[in-house]
Amino acid sequence: MCSFDSMDHDWTLRFLQHRVGDKRLLRLIRKWLKVGVAEDGKRVEQEIGAPQGAVISPILANIYLHYVYDLWINQWRKHNATGDIIVIRYADDTILGFQYKRDADSLLKLLESRLAGFSLSLHPAKTRLLQFGRYAQERRAKNGKGKPETFDFLGFTHYCSRAIKNGWFKVVRKTVARRMRVQLQEVKTELRRRLHRPLPETGRWLGQIIRGHMAYYAVPDNIGSVSSFVYHVRWLWYRALCRRSQRRRMNWTRFNKICERFFPPVRIMHPQPLHRFDAKTRERSPVR
Repeated sequence: MCSFDSMDHDWTLRFLQHRVGDKRLLRLIRKWLKVGVAEDGKRVEQEIGAPQGAVISPILANIYLHYVYDLWINQWRKHNATGDIIVIRYADDTILGFQYKRDADSLLKLLESRLAGFSLSLHPAKTRLLQFGRYAQERRAKNGKGKPETFDFLGFTHYCSRAIKNGWFKVVRKTVARRMRVQLQEVKTELRRRLHRPLPETGRWLGQIIRGHMAYYAVPDNIGSVSSFVYHVRWLWYRALCRRSQRRRMNWTRFNKICERFFPPVRIMHPQPLHRFDAKTRERSPVR
C-alpha cells in the first residue's frame, strides 16, 4: 500500500481524535503534517502525506492504516469471509492468506475501493494473487503448471517446501538476492573509502556489519544465504587489503586468522517459528 505520501490530513486528525482529547497536541500534530519540504531553498507546504524523514511519520501512518485497513479488514473477516484468513501488516506492507480463492477475489475488489476513499492505493507492481501453501504444489501440478510462485516480504523470499525428516509442508525464507547485492555493493564502496585505515578498525567495522546481518537474516533454512554474504564480505576485504600497496598479495593463512579474530561464526540466530514463543518459566516454591 502507498500511504506515507498519500495520507489525507483531515482523516488523520479525525482518527487521532478517537484517542487524543488534548486540542493542543492535535494542533501540534497538524503543524507536523503541514511542515512541508525545502526545495531549492524555499519551503513548500504539504497538502497530503506525512513529512519524509520525520520521526512522527511512521507513527501517524500506523494510526491511519489501523483505522483504514486493520479494523475494516477484521470486520470483513468476521462477517463476510467463507474461510480462514490470515492478515499480516508491517507499516504499509501487508500479506493476506486465504483458504478460498473466492474470498481473495472478493476482498481485492473491495480493498481497492476502500483505500481509494482515503486517498490510498495498492502498489501495482507488488499487488498480486498467487497460489501458495500446503496444497499449492499438487494443485499446480494437476493444471500442468510448474513450482508454486514465491513472494518477497520484509527482505525475505518465501518458498513452499517440505521438511526433510517427515515431509510436512513448511515455508522456507531466503534473503532477497537483490537486497543482498545492494548491501554488498555498499560494503565494497565503504571499503574503498577505508582502504588505508588501520586493519583492526576495519575488521571491527566489518564484524559489526556481519553481526547486524545475522541478527536479522539468520533464520532457519537461510544459513546458505547468510554464509554466502559472509563469504563475499571476506572476499571484498581480501581484495581491498591486496590493493593497499604494491607489495605481494596477503597470505590466505594470515588473512583467515584475521577474519577469525574479528568475524563471528555463522550460525542460526532465531529458533523455528513453532518454538519462538514457547516461553518456559521456572516453578517457584510457595511463599511461607
